[in-house]
Amino acid sequence: MFKRWKKSKQETPAPTVSFDQTEPPAYKIIASVFSDPGCVRETNEDSGRHFEPEDAELLANKGSLFIVADGMGGHSAGEVASRMAVDFISRFYYENSDEPQEALRNAFLDANREIHRASLQDESLTGMGTTCTALVVMNHAAIAAHVGDSRLYLVRDDQIYLMTEDHSAVMEMVKRGWLSLEEARHHPDKNVILRAMGSHPEVEVSIWEAPFPVRVGDRFLLCSDGLYDLVEDEEIRHIVTANDPSSACAILIGLAKERGGHDNITVAIVSLVPKDEPVMRQAPTTRIVEVQ
Repeated sequence: MFKRWKKSKQETPAPTVSFDQTEPPAYKIIASVFSDPGCVRETNEDSGRHFEPEDAELLANKGSLFIVADGMGGHSAGEVASRMAVDFISRFYYENSDEPQEALRNAFLDANREIHRASLQDESLTGMGTTCTALVVMNHAAIAAHVGDSRLYLVRDDQIYLMTEDHSAVMEMVKRGWLSLEEARHHPDKNVILRAMGSHPEVEVSIWEAPFPVRVGDRFLLCSDGLYDLVEDEEIRHIVTANDPSSACAILIGLAKERGGHDNITVAIVSLVPKDEPVMRQAPTTRIVEVQ
């Protein structure tokens, strides 16, 4: 189904490497974040965002941040939870003076407490929660943090790698050898998650324990389960490789909707292109909303 980067017991896909941080990176970032309610649901409980500080020093020290969150809860509670996750993580990450990895972990922990506190203070928000996957690209490296079953992929050298592990009931069954990955894809409990932000006052955050070295040509994709439930990983690889980020986001969401679009769909694509490559951006031809 996919190639998985080898992980340690701490769920860390990134090998320990060394690279010269004093040299400026040879790439520039081209990115798009699209979100769509899908074909069934009236509201969109997903949130996605790309943050790039205007301050040059902050950008150099903390990089660009990409987040996808998939909310859950009655009425508008899921929408509130995912939006809070995106807003608080971005704020706490850039305000934290720790090293980026620790700052990202603490941003998740602090955002979780804020979401949980809000769920206790407003009866209409009781029980709300959200998944959340975040990627930071800075200088020659990337870091990531993750709660729930939204995903982060890497497309490199015409291969696709899943860089996160779903915190879900069926993935636990796969790890125990009770289900194959293909069986898990179609299992009736595939959307039962074991971790969510806001459902408890504390949450366990999976985070790469070492920066992951990036290079020109890398493409990262973050998405909610509304995409990967309906679009195969090989299809994702082909579409991301053959198109610019904006077009690829639109095509992927369109494909998921052609196949039923039973859930909200959010996709963020981050492409590391040569610094001198001209930006050729195509406007989406669908009603999909691009999130700024």
